[in-house]
Amino acid sequence: MPKWKVTTEFTFDSAHFIKDYDGPCGRMHGHTYRVRIEATTQKLHSSEYCPHEVMVADFKTLRWAKRDVSKGGLDHCVLNDVMPPEYETTAEMIAKYIYDETKRRLPEGVSLKVAVSETPNSWAEYEDD
Repeated sequence: MPKWKVTTEFTFDSAHFIKDYDGPCGRMHGHTYRVRIEATTQKLHSSEYCPHEVMVADFKTLRWAKRDVSKGGLDHCVLNDVMPPEYETTAEMIAKYIYDETKRRLPEGVSLKVAVSETPNSWAEYEDD
């Protein structure tokens, strides 16, 4: 069976604090988050922007979080104010939030893996089997 995979990376800048964290991360601070998304499928799809079944997923759709918060993304926001309360603002939960929001924007049958970094040498990954 054929299989295609696309990968995209992007950054966005946001502030956050980790609720009840005993240390500096419990205070408001900001990061340039780096996000890597891998999308895999066995069938190519159309997208909101292209009617032909020629892509795994549209890069524009995969990069939704890069948009300014006023346009539905996560750039230049306070994550604690934008993300639903069931998602704490740790890198792990930001990865899950981006995964969940991206997954609902994609056709059925596209598998995702989302990695989020808030510092150059630390990453959190999320994927659901």
